[in-house]
Amino acid sequence: MTKHDESDTVRPLTLAWVRRHLEAGEWIVGAEALHGGATAEMRRLTIGTREAGTRYLVLRSFVGPTRQGPAEELLHREADALTTLTGTGVPAPALVAVDPGAAHCEYPSLLMTHLPGRPVLDDEGLGPRLPLLARQLVAIHAVRPAVRPREYVALTTADTVVTPRGADAALWAAAIDVIRRPAPRYEGRFLHRDFQPGNVLFDVPGDAPGTPGARITGVVDWAAASWGPADLDVAHCSTNLALLHGPTWGLRFTEAYQEAGGTLAAAADERLYWQVRVPLAFSEEVQWVAQPWQEAGRTELTPRAVAERLDAYVTSLMDAPA
Repeated sequence: MTKHDESDTVRPLTLAWVRRHLEAGEWIVGAEALHGGATAEMRRLTIGTREAGTRYLVLRSFVGPTRQGPAEELLHREADALTTLTGTGVPAPALVAVDPGAAHCEYPSLLMTHLPGRPVLDDEGLGPRLPLLARQLVAIHAVRPAVRPREYVALTTADTVVTPRGADAALWAAAIDVIRRPAPRYEGRFLHRDFQPGNVLFDVPGDAPGTPGARITGVVDWAAASWGPADLDVAHCSTNLALLHGPTWGLRFTEAYQEAGGTLAAAADERLYWQVRVPLAFSEEVQWVAQPWQEAGRTELTPRAVAERLDAYVTSLMDAPA
């Protein structure tokens, strides 16, 4: 391997561990950083094969503290999720190996297959992509794991919400009061828990987001896979869409999910509980939300711009007819 492909950034013990999990006659040709990961270092490894060809693997390493919990727990959950998804038709990576406790690598690491495609965060072509996202999430929620993953974690409380500067304080107080209530009863589903455009890979013909024929080729980042209400995954994706593209798109995704055959809470107040809980959680980490989008080219999505869209989305949820 050579320095120009950044292979020297993959640490020696980790490289040795990866080599032990290659097929006979394969070798590591090089590595390159993958951008957009908010909680871990991601590397695409180019693997030389016996047939003089190449294939790719992805190496995920947690090199520091995460917002989601201990790295060992996250990697155990991701490995379990990838195993659960094998043969389900959900386009997830295949697990190759995992070292959650860093027994062999410098840092907790997971090795998986590489999926084609790329995330699409552009406004252009969002209309045709929305039903594809909705149908994919319905398919994820249809998975019935032999062993349930851990129960979902709420990620916020009524006392930690940060009301954006300039927002309607009374309206936000009313939204916060919504999540002071006990969580509604729900029918559990297999959740991705971070399903959003940054974790969905598209094959886009001609590399133009609005081109007809775009299809989903992969769903990645399963470290937060959980068991809980479908409403929670829908609210998470809706909030991301509202912040990326405007509040209307968040509301439209909820409709698209139901049109795709997905089922949400029957009562309006129960649906509102989940719809509001997610954007209120986002209020605590606007800087963290905005950074990867800016790095991906959406430079206009400054923390201030994201906070304004968050306020507009919460307002639209609270003002929506029951």
